[in-house]
Amino acid sequence: MEHKRIRTFNTKETYPEQNLDNDLCQAVVAKGAMVFLRGQVAQDLETRECLHVGDPTLQTRKTMENIKMLLEEAGSCLEHVCRIVVYLTDIRYRDAVYQEMGKWLKGVYPCSTGLVVPAFARPEWVVEIEATAVIPETQ
Repeated sequence: MEHKRIRTFNTKETYPEQNLDNDLCQAVVAKGAMVFLRGQVAQDLETRECLHVGDPTLQTRKTMENIKMLLEEAGSCLEHVCRIVVYLTDIRYRDAVYQEMGKWLKGVYPCSTGLVVPAFARPEWVVEIEATAVIPETQ
């Protein structure tokens, strides 16, 4: 297989109340050069526990921790993020989310898209961030 799948899971375990059965993963390394991350939220990737309910700053911090961890598992890092997409459930969270996210991506200058959406898979989440990065040839 040309692509490496990182942290595979099935939605039966992640969303047991939703009667889903989809095979997904947290990240895909495409041909060893690109990393595509699933939209990350304030969730412990080991226990699937939702964290920091109602706090956009702490949810963003945990989301960025997950992004950093997954990129490192894939052989990349935050410095190599090329694109992010930020989803919010309320435009009023924008300042808190972007302030926290900016601390993690200072000096990186990724392309960015921001969207306001009605909801996520779990009502506790107020922010979701997806990222695309490269794996540098020197690693």
